[in-house]
Amino acid sequence: MWGETTIKPEGELKVSFGYQCNGNRGSSFEVSSGYEILPEIRKNSSFSCLSGAALSANATLANTNICKGLIGAEILPSLDSPNSFRKVPSSPNLSRLDILSSSLQSSMSNLSCSPSPPSDHDSYLLKPMSAPSRSEGFLNAMEVQVAGGAAGEDRVQAVCSEENGWLFCAIYDGFNGRDAADFLAGTLYETIMLYFKLLGCESKQDFSRSSDSLYLDRCCQYILDDSNTIYEEKLTSRIFNNKDSCFDHINKNGSSAKEELSSDSIQHGVLDSFQRALSQAENDFLYMVEQEMEDRPDLVSVGSCVLVVLLHGNDLYTLNLGDSRAVLATYGKGDEMSGNDRLKAIQLTDSHTVDNEVEKTQLLRDHPDDPMTVVAGKVKGKLKVTRAFGVGYLKKKKLNDALMGILRVRNLISPPYISTEPSLNVHRISKSDCFVIVGSDGLFDFFSNDEAVKLVHSYILSNPSGDPAKFLLEQLVERAADCAGFTLEELMNIPAGRRRKYHDDVTVIVIMLGTNQRTSKASTCM
Repeated sequence: MWGETTIKPEGELKVSFGYQCNGNRGSSFEVSSGYEILPEIRKNSSFSCLSGAALSANATLANTNICKGLIGAEILPSLDSPNSFRKVPSSPNLSRLDILSSSLQSSMSNLSCSPSPPSDHDSYLLKPMSAPSRSEGFLNAMEVQVAGGAAGEDRVQAVCSEENGWLFCAIYDGFNGRDAADFLAGTLYETIMLYFKLLGCESKQDFSRSSDSLYLDRCCQYILDDSNTIYEEKLTSRIFNNKDSCFDHINKNGSSAKEELSSDSIQHGVLDSFQRALSQAENDFLYMVEQEMEDRPDLVSVGSCVLVVLLHGNDLYTLNLGDSRAVLATYGKGDEMSGNDRLKAIQLTDSHTVDNEVEKTQLLRDHPDDPMTVVAGKVKGKLKVTRAFGVGYLKKKKLNDALMGILRVRNLISPPYISTEPSLNVHRISKSDCFVIVGSDGLFDFFSNDEAVKLVHSYILSNPSGDPAKFLLEQLVERAADCAGFTLEELMNIPAGRRRKYHDDVTVIVIMLGTNQRTSKASTCM
């Protein structure tokens, strides 16, 4: 059912998958048109279908044995499915990876519903531990559908449990190699799931504590930048800060609700889990880099942008570091069917680059004694992004010292220069919201937010069963070829590596939004 791509072999899509919810209630099990139609299930989610596609431009080696080969040999093969969704058990894979660091172990050891941690914390390679049952956590699921893979230095993931009303999508836009993106693809989703499990345990314990509980303070520590376009549009998004209350002790009936989380406290907890899981992954990755940099000094420069989107019921959560974007297409109030000119493109994420004056100003303020903080439009003359995962040589002096000659950053006066503090946001899906485009920066090198939204909108109107993610990539390579003075065929026949001169690795996910009553079946692309 998804449209066929016109991209030729040398520039073939490395990743292309689709997931569609079927609204024909009561249909029996069958296989039709390349889709597996599943028996009727309870439908709680706010999306009707999604498609994902990724095109490579960089010549990148496969996973280069990071974490003693465990990620490439064991974890990623269990999660990758580049051309279709497939069912997998929802139990975490981190027990096989065995890289839970002492900070997470400490958190788990304080919870009665969590297993006791090993006593030896001297190494990031710890003894196996049994992970919490995910069926009892925040995102209930015994089985999930997974898809994703790698394209150049990019990695993409999609995990869905339609019957439980949630969808997890992530784009990891790696640079200077794919090791950081591979590490994230192999660990971050599972780490987030473990923190969601801890969220449930902590919530129950915190209700029995006083209102000045340490956890209440900790879960309200983040403040989001209010310069994002979405706030100017006055959409139903929430910005969390330390003035908000984490828990509401009164339920809808006005009675005591010591074990029922309010909507606000759930949102706080989800975003807090996001932030804690990302910090956990960063600490684990940099520790791994320190252990392995003698053999692979290039690891100190490897990094990745991070964009995570979680659709849970009617709440759309985002976490981002770097310059990937989530863009919402929405109608103005009362204009749902008024036409394409009324559809608005709302960027749900901040752009963490030196081109963003807010980011640049903050960076310079953080390093008042370093006149060379920004050189030639880049942080220390190296990176345009101001926030990123990994890239240890701009965060720790001893990691910078591992580099030789011109690769080493001179005058690293006051590290860290690159932040790992994410932007966090939650948007309440409304009937006016149409779809969300999730893309790496390679997409927005050629299209503005408005252009991308208009392209997808016009495409789905004329091709309701087509693949908007593939379509966006086709439009991108046509524009890239035109800008370079090539035909499409000439551009696509240029080998990866050399083709990076004309476009970046590009990853796109398009999520079509819908009401809770819109679908009652699930189907996965075979």
